[in-house]
Amino acid sequence: METTEVKDSFVETLNTDFEVRSLDSVCINTSELKHPWWYNLKYMLAGLFFGIVLVKTEVISWFRIQEMFRFESFHMYGVIGSAIVVGAVSVWLIKKFRVKTIHGEPIQLYKVRFSKGQIYGGLLFGFGWALTGACPGPLFALIGSGAAVIIVTLLSAIAGTWVYGYLRDKLPH
Repeated sequence: METTEVKDSFVETLNTDFEVRSLDSVCINTSELKHPWWYNLKYMLAGLFFGIVLVKTEVISWFRIQEMFRFESFHMYGVIGSAIVVGAVSVWLIKKFRVKTIHGEPIQLYKVRFSKGQIYGGLLFGFGWALTGACPGPLFALIGSGAAVIIVTLLSAIAGTWVYGYLRDKLPH
């Protein structure tokens, strides 16, 4: 979607499509390539491996999460801090060496403007994490490890996502 504005004897075309699409982050950096369904099996295997790592490192442990929120243990802070360092170094390497995807597509990193909605969302996320003892990432690993009560948390996360999608236009972004 593009709009054209006339300003002092020249025409300026504004690309508003990116701003609208930035609300739906799934639209950014989506591959244009079409692959057979079995190409997605690698993501399932990576997810299974990641779930095993989460269980073995006790990152999904309710007790570890409560220790973190009570400032009683460094374990979770060490894991989160390590993830931040690895992520920052990875982004720096992607930018420095202009890394492409395995299929040769360029990786584009967009600047996102800060908004007060991120503060509200972060606080809401943190309160939910502290109350349930479960971050959305490892919900499936928790359910897979036998904590069936987490199904309630999963359904609540899905309901919260739906409510956000319904009210998104009215929320501060």
